[in-house]
Amino acid sequence: MQVVLLYASVVLIWGSTWAAIPFQLGSIAVEVSVAYRFGIAALFLYAYALLSRRRIRLPANAYGFVFLQGTLLFCLNYFLVYYATARITSGLVAVVFSSIVLFNAINERIFFNTRIDGRLIIAGFLGLGGIAMIFWREVSVVSFEDNTIVGIAFVLGGTVIASFGNMTAVVNTRRQLPVVAVNAHAMAWSALLSLIIAALLGQEFNFSLEAGYVLSLAYLAVFGSAIAFGCYLALIRHIGPARAAYSSVLFPVVALAISTLVEGYRWTALAAVGIMLTLLGNWLILSSRATRKEH
Repeated sequence: MQVVLLYASVVLIWGSTWAAIPFQLGSIAVEVSVAYRFGIAALFLYAYALLSRRRIRLPANAYGFVFLQGTLLFCLNYFLVYYATARITSGLVAVVFSSIVLFNAINERIFFNTRIDGRLIIAGFLGLGGIAMIFWREVSVVSFEDNTIVGIAFVLGGTVIASFGNMTAVVNTRRQLPVVAVNAHAMAWSALLSLIIAALLGQEFNFSLEAGYVLSLAYLAVFGSAIAFGCYLALIRHIGPARAAYSSVLFPVVALAISTLVEGYRWTALAAVGIMLTLLGNWLILSSRATRKEH
């Protein structure tokens, strides 16, 4: 039951962040927006740890991998995904990023000698196929012009980096480090690193007081980062990174469900079949056999 609650929390929160990310693009440099996002998230986690009297200090030899997790999972990954979102449709971003399920399975095998489960691979392809069907109208008209190719390259690079970040998270969870402390330090480091990179790139350090930017930033920082990543890393601890990453397949489904209620999105028969495929893959991932913890 705990796994299902964690999984549902990740899917619902990150699925809803799709509507918030576009508000972060525009007048504020991506690197600066990412710094704001994870800086606020880190402060939220430090405050939560203080109020709940949770341990925040980590062993000295743990900070290397914690900072590496912050670099990969909370910094570089987001740079590339934001760059991609500014160039290609969110549907195409969703299709490419859902391949993280397969990247995580391969990287688990390489770094931790974890057996690749056939059910997981089947679920991964079902998810990829389902997402492609849901966004077929966007995928089918891809012209592979320069801007599209660059956008796909950015999101693919972000997916690979996110997968490596997941592997560092596995190391940290296997060391039984407290999730709140790890995320707080990793996010604080990612915010600092983002500011350093922004400065090196000559980006302007400004801030937008437009309601869309401020509200989306607050939501992405508190819910999309501090809370959702806590649930996600706890999920990795329970079912492993490859299965936890399958949640990414359902993010756009939640986004479209919101669009249906708010914007009157009209479903096609092909999209409905795609939904069924992603749900079937989801069942394979969360079934009792699939979620059995491997040692």
